[in-house]
Amino acid sequence: VDATENKESHSYWSSDSMLFHTHRDSDLSMRTLSTPSPALILPPHLHPLSPLLPLSAPFNSSSSTSSSETVAMVHATSTPPFFSATHSRRRATRDHHQGASVPIDLLPDQIFLDVFARLPTNQLCRCARVCRRWYNLAWDPRLWRSIRLTGDVLHVDRALRVLTRRLCQDTPNVCLMLETLVASGCRRLTDRGLLTVAQCCPELRRLEVAGCYNVSNDAVFEVVSRCPNLEHLDVSGCCKVTCISLTREVSLKLSPMHGQQISIRYLDMTDCLALEDEGLHTIAAHCTQLTHLYLRRCMRLTDEGLRYLVIYCPAVRELSVSDCRYVSDFGLREIAKLEGRLRYLSVAHCGKITDVGVRYVAKYCSRLRYLNARGCEGLTDHGLEYLAKSCPKLKSLDIGKCPLVSDAGLELLALNCFNLKRLSLKSCESITGRGLQVVAANCFDLQLLNVQDCDAPLDALRFVKRHCKRCVIEHTNPAFF
Repeated sequence: VDATENKESHSYWSSDSMLFHTHRDSDLSMRTLSTPSPALILPPHLHPLSPLLPLSAPFNSSSSTSSSETVAMVHATSTPPFFSATHSRRRATRDHHQGASVPIDLLPDQIFLDVFARLPTNQLCRCARVCRRWYNLAWDPRLWRSIRLTGDVLHVDRALRVLTRRLCQDTPNVCLMLETLVASGCRRLTDRGLLTVAQCCPELRRLEVAGCYNVSNDAVFEVVSRCPNLEHLDVSGCCKVTCISLTREVSLKLSPMHGQQISIRYLDMTDCLALEDEGLHTIAAHCTQLTHLYLRRCMRLTDEGLRYLVIYCPAVRELSVSDCRYVSDFGLREIAKLEGRLRYLSVAHCGKITDVGVRYVAKYCSRLRYLNARGCEGLTDHGLEYLAKSCPKLKSLDIGKCPLVSDAGLELLALNCFNLKRLSLKSCESITGRGLQVVAANCFDLQLLNVQDCDAPLDALRFVKRHCKRCVIEHTNPAFF
């Protein structure tokens, strides 16, 4: 675009397009305001009318993530030696006055939209700075159903404020198209940025702010209160979040018949270290539609919290309480009340769990497909026997670092769970080649076997490889390859 067109379309280069630039690429920001010559857009060996690559071909990730480059698919990062910068600008200006078009201008709008749909939010904003046509296409509402922001240095609060303001132009003060916001790892995100989203985006369905440790309960309460369709919430690593609830104002407005329920179905609170039983009680009472709940390393939780969960959330299908050291067999007895609805359970490194708790789960949760009991040192062959006889559809089992599990329990498992696909026996010191051969002879669909730090002889590993053709064996035997 020459100087004339830049002057005409100056209003299009708003502050939102400069939002994602750091000091490293400030000298490149002006380059994106001038359209390169045809030789800079397509390689010399491609004719302007030659077929283009299919859109399904993946883009070069290195070109799209570097903060010191312009848009990779439009601009080249260097000028060919036979073109000087001055000559390129003069040629672009002459072609514009003569009515000539560059090859990329021949593409229809739909092709551009398909390309833009594959770009992250910051690159999409850069594309909006190329020319007037790209600006209009880049702000097509169909491209803004989701916003994905990354980077530790990104000023996320300001980014969200500018983006929501631009997206609210057609519908003042409300953005009806945004359904997904992913800002995981953006450490500069604060409550102010989430409040902006809560006030402007009532149709939000998915929010991921993992690792944003400046986010607190206040902002989360506002989001769940103002976004009634929110179903997926990931606040893992947000150490200030201790509860999920409606704001007091919203709670007072709701009638007793309406209740105070939140529509969240997926909740990840991994590493929310301040979460306690009372907080889990409040979460369960408000989020009664939960189906997926992950509480890894919430080390203040006890069996009492799990009792509240089962009372209010009977539809839970996947549950992880791994590394919750206060969870014991009594907690598993409460979890077993979920019965046939439970498909996934992780109790890894819960040192108080023994065969008694596993027996409760095996007896009542017969449709269990995945169990992670790694590091439960109280688990023995008797626990495996309960699992083998009551959960025949088990597909994935991790019993690594369970020193009391031996070949006897492994044989019972192999003779009953024929659909087993993933089995981890890492650091099970009592497992020998005999148990592995029984597993290989009965579980033909086995796809992953972890026998690291086990006494697995070479002939047993070869036997497994011969009978389970698609099985990947993770081992520490240097003679087997």
